[in-house]
Amino acid sequence: MISTDLALALRAAGLVWHPSSGDRFQLDEPEFEADVFTVSEMTVEPRSYPTGSILAFNGTTEWALDSVALEDALWLPHEHQLRELLRGTFRALRRDADSHVVEIVLGGETLSFDHPEPADAYALAVLELMSRSD
Repeated sequence: MISTDLALALRAAGLVWHPSSGDRFQLDEPEFEADVFTVSEMTVEPRSYPTGSILAFNGTTEWALDSVALEDALWLPHEHQLRELLRGTFRALRRDADSHVVEIVLGGETLSFDHPEPADAYALAVLELMSRSD
């Protein structure tokens, strides 16, 4: 799973989240710091209103929560979602010793991003892509 630090960096870089079933997220509240939630029609449902989007908590799963504003949630993208964000720049994911290496091609240059966690290697590549497309 992607680290909180890299998820924060992606959000700060401007990555926009459109919640869908199966997405994972954390709340920007100290009492929920270690909790990871999953969007699901049965328990956590995204709802859009003219005033903004919320994540509504249904049932008794999180009895202390009714809903939270989308901007108060931190998206923790899956590996496949990060790979999709790389679009045609993605070339390979490989394992080297104690890390995973993601290779992308930007402007004819092959760039490599390594991290012990594959999702974090993908996130580093997405951050580079976002920084170059500004």
